[in-house]
Amino acid sequence: MVNVTDGYGSSILGYPRIGPHRELKRALEAYWRGAIGRDELLAVGRDIQEQQFSELAATGLTQVPGNTFSFYDHVLDNALLFGAIPKRFGPYRDGLDPLDFYFLMARGRPDLPPLELVRFFGTNYHYRQPELDADTEFSLHPEALLDEFDRAKERDIELRPVVIGPVSLLLLSKAGHIPGEPDFDTSSLLDKLLPIYEELFEILAKRGSTCVQLDEPAFTSERTPAELAAFEAAYQRLSKAPLRPRILVTGQYGDFGEALTILAGTGVEAIGLDLASYRIRPDDLAKVPGIRRKRLYAGVISGRNVWRADRYVTLEYLNELAQVCPDLVVSTGATLLHVPYDLLAEYDIEGHVADRLAFAKQKVGEVVSLAKALTEGASDKWRKRPTEVHFKQKHAVRQRVYAVTPDMRSREPYEVRREAQQRKLNLPPVPATTLGSFPQAGRIRQARYELGAGRLSYEDYRKRIEAEIEATIRLQEDIGLDVLVHGEHERNDMIQYFAELLDGFVTTHFGWVQVYGSRCVRPPILYGDVARPAPMSVEWIGYAQSLTDKPVKGIVTGPVTMIARSFVRQDQPLHETADQVALAIRDEVVDLEKAGISIIQVDEPAIREMLPLRPEGRAEYLRWAVAAFRLATSGVQAETQIHTHIGYSGRTEVVEAIEELDADVTAIVATRSIEWVLRALKEDARSGHGLSHGVGPGVYESRSARIPDIDELDELLTAAAEAVTPERLWANPDGGLKTRHYWQLEPSLRNLVAAARRVRRRVEAAE
Repeated sequence: MVNVTDGYGSSILGYPRIGPHRELKRALEAYWRGAIGRDELLAVGRDIQEQQFSELAATGLTQVPGNTFSFYDHVLDNALLFGAIPKRFGPYRDGLDPLDFYFLMARGRPDLPPLELVRFFGTNYHYRQPELDADTEFSLHPEALLDEFDRAKERDIELRPVVIGPVSLLLLSKAGHIPGEPDFDTSSLLDKLLPIYEELFEILAKRGSTCVQLDEPAFTSERTPAELAAFEAAYQRLSKAPLRPRILVTGQYGDFGEALTILAGTGVEAIGLDLASYRIRPDDLAKVPGIRRKRLYAGVISGRNVWRADRYVTLEYLNELAQVCPDLVVSTGATLLHVPYDLLAEYDIEGHVADRLAFAKQKVGEVVSLAKALTEGASDKWRKRPTEVHFKQKHAVRQRVYAVTPDMRSREPYEVRREAQQRKLNLPPVPATTLGSFPQAGRIRQARYELGAGRLSYEDYRKRIEAEIEATIRLQEDIGLDVLVHGEHERNDMIQYFAELLDGFVTTHFGWVQVYGSRCVRPPILYGDVARPAPMSVEWIGYAQSLTDKPVKGIVTGPVTMIARSFVRQDQPLHETADQVALAIRDEVVDLEKAGISIIQVDEPAIREMLPLRPEGRAEYLRWAVAAFRLATSGVQAETQIHTHIGYSGRTEVVEAIEELDADVTAIVATRSIEWVLRALKEDARSGHGLSHGVGPGVYESRSARIPDIDELDELLTAAAEAVTPERLWANPDGGLKTRHYWQLEPSLRNLVAAARRVRRRVEAAE
């Protein structure tokens, strides 16, 4: 820990861990297919760790975080650190190598579903949700953490171990439910868990660790009085542990709220605030009792976007904070896990855009230089505020947004549309479909690469894609699906594909960000006014429709999801950017309709994901998010059926927002919690606040290798029919099938069709 008399410290809260060139992804996938052994995989992990802590120490950071590497997911790592193994995995522990047991929980197998995959605090990252029950017993397993700590110490680098805080670990976990017993509250295990943290503290202190970082991101969300009381009790106890390092508690991803006052009243030595997400006023900070005695990790550099900080404004703010908290460390507001490695690897981003960007390496540089300027005083270069860079605005785009009228966000009443759509589509009860993507063959990815490299003509590329589309259509016809998809073979990613074809976005070559495990994406950068120069999907979906008499869904990504999964400009309100994207998507939807596509799915899984973590701002956010979706989808005729694909939420305001989207059919991501969702749908219907349009609750998990049987699917669809009425029910998986193999996909879909037909026969017989 740096002494304040030596100047202001600098640190970050975490770093990307897939390797600068996705070394971890390649090693993981090679290990899973048997191409390399355990020792080779472990060696790749060690190399990434050592390269990371050595490079970070060399940058001039006064504190380097440790224990941020993971072979799959850090939340799962923390669950195993404290011995939290779900009962259903327990019997397999002794028969497997520890690494393979870890991957079993993360990836599952056909007869054993993995831990549920859950989005992490509004980011694009997903974690494997630990499962706890009343009988869970905790035990400490710190070998991996200590091994990294010791290896760094051999190089004279002291790492600050990063661990999820005890209360957030419990709140991020899923409660196991025993039939006939009341619902279990995971936070009730706190008294069992805290002694294990104290045991870890003692080991670290004896090892020479001077500081440990405990992340409590759950407390940047709305929390109950009982949860806040548990938080206070935890840190009152941990801060009094007899032998421990100093404790840094961080609140990443938003406003720490009441937790800040609670922590300031305990004996913890340091508090980290995400000031890039929520900039607290220094005079308000000064009102927090006890805050002046704490070391403040001022998270002024964002870990969630790729824009350079305004160093002039940020340095002024840090100087004001230092008057309140003299013991101050310049830091990132969140881990840099959510941004790409290095901007310098990108060779063709135009200068006027690149000059505004900072990836992980550049953000570390920002932290170090700010701490130096705060300590030594700003040079003339720092004192003079740089001229702002303004992107060229597209007058036509802005004029079009200003000209939007309320009737452009509305369609005919649902009942009118429903009758018109049934006349045109003539679909049976409980129609079976999928939600878009099919597996992509390696030859197609290679063709896309060769096209981009100029080694394949567009005509030859088109022929290859058309061949894949035809094979996908024929397979779906043979399976017996009622509404088909073209398979999305031409798409690299649901976001990047459209971003590459829209003005106002730039995409990267090496800007990879981990989503979970070996899954990585390259989020586009939305830097300017958005427009659609030409149709983006009409050629491919129109070709698919020409091959069959059955309806083929047109699939496009919605405006809110395009924003949520991109790094978005910050020089104008989000609602204005959303409307720009919505108008571009509207043009695509209208062109799909003109091409003879009668069902168009506008995917918006991120509407729930972007919901503010605290109640303030939720109503306004949902207002403009719903408005953007309706602007994108209201340019078509009544007989054109609009679908959407969204994650379910039990929050009343989210359910109401889904209803206000006014989509004709809403497909819901909910497989692992399907019983809860069906129960919620029934309750919503009774309360009058439910979904009154078509609903497709995903009845099997698209990310799992498990093949559901007919009876299981029949049971779920029957329960769904009771919840939403049979005439509004659709049968579908809970997501796209791009990550599946055909040997998994085909039997799953055949069973889905068979189950839907069973339900259909019972419905028709009852009539």
